[in-house]
Amino acid sequence: MAKIKQNIIILMILSCFGVNAQELVLGAEKINEIISYTKSKNIAIVANQTSLIQKTHLVDTLVSLNQDIKLIFSPEHGFRGKADAGAYINDGIDKKTGIPILSLHGKYKKPKNENLKNIDIIIFDIQDVGARFYTYISTLHYILEAASEQEIQVLILDRPNPNGHYIDGPVLEEKYKSFIGKHPIPIVHGMTIGEYAKMIIGEKWIEKECNLKIIKMLNYNREDIYDLPIKPSPNLPNKRAVNLYPSLCLFERTTISIGRGTDYPFQHFGAPFLKSNYSFEPVSGPGSKYPKHENKVCFGTDLRFQTKILNFINLDWLIECYNQSNDKENFFTLNFDQLAGTDKLRLQIISGMSAKKISETWIEGLSKFQKTREKYLIY
Repeated sequence: MAKIKQNIIILMILSCFGVNAQELVLGAEKINEIISYTKSKNIAIVANQTSLIQKTHLVDTLVSLNQDIKLIFSPEHGFRGKADAGAYINDGIDKKTGIPILSLHGKYKKPKNENLKNIDIIIFDIQDVGARFYTYISTLHYILEAASEQEIQVLILDRPNPNGHYIDGPVLEEKYKSFIGKHPIPIVHGMTIGEYAKMIIGEKWIEKECNLKIIKMLNYNREDIYDLPIKPSPNLPNKRAVNLYPSLCLFERTTISIGRGTDYPFQHFGAPFLKSNYSFEPVSGPGSKYPKHENKVCFGTDLRFQTKILNFINLDWLIECYNQSNDKENFFTLNFDQLAGTDKLRLQIISGMSAKKISETWIEGLSKFQKTREKYLIY
């Protein structure tokens, strides 16, 4: 009787999705396959506000199907995804389910052995955006590493990469490794989270082999531009911001604002010293406390109505802002080289190299990465 009841619930959930053979089917929507791995097991889940099956959170769905979730690991921005970028996240309790939440963006980035005691399987279901400095893939690294050390299976529920249609940028150099870039990959890697996990293991970026299983998507085409149904972090509110993110994030370690503290983050950029007829004024608020140039009028460039989908990293904007800077010596701020993954980009801009010439210096590294990447592609 319990089995019949479970199947009825699954059918009801799937019928609500309205999924047909031509539509994209997410890994998280393949409920029967997920339960074939999780049934009668103690589960930990890495999740945030993007871990949805249509409008229902994955955690809520699995709890309704009597799956035994012991704890939730939350990444940067927290379980509900409302915290500022880089903000310290505390542990807590999910009010709806009563499940403990352990932050992987607080006291530590990697689960401790005691966190995984009696855990049989870890589910990873987070929407990534395909950029090296978007820290969810660093959290993925630490999950795979901790699971491999404790011989715990990891189940990834694959989701599309909204910037999966291209690869670009300098490849990270070893000396610039950090939580905002752990692996020798370009800024835009063109892989899904499942493919990326395979690369972490296959390239031996963790010491021990990990028992990895991937719930694959159906009907996914990386050339398609996927419009995310929920913003992956507080300051990426729409498809345009997600597409501009790999180019504009480089401004984060300069004196230029990318619009945090406005209604259009990552859709315009500016600073008080730039010359332009367009302006905005950052103010402190939810998801963006104490933004750069707070309460100051910033002049710059409006990208809100740009319809062209970028398939490369646009350096012209960064170079133009540097050239207009009234304090070039301090234009690049702390950790710009970590963000870029190299000191070469900063030095090339200072030397006056054009965007075209700079991007040509990436060709060899991108070609080598592409050959490595091909070994791990699923779709």
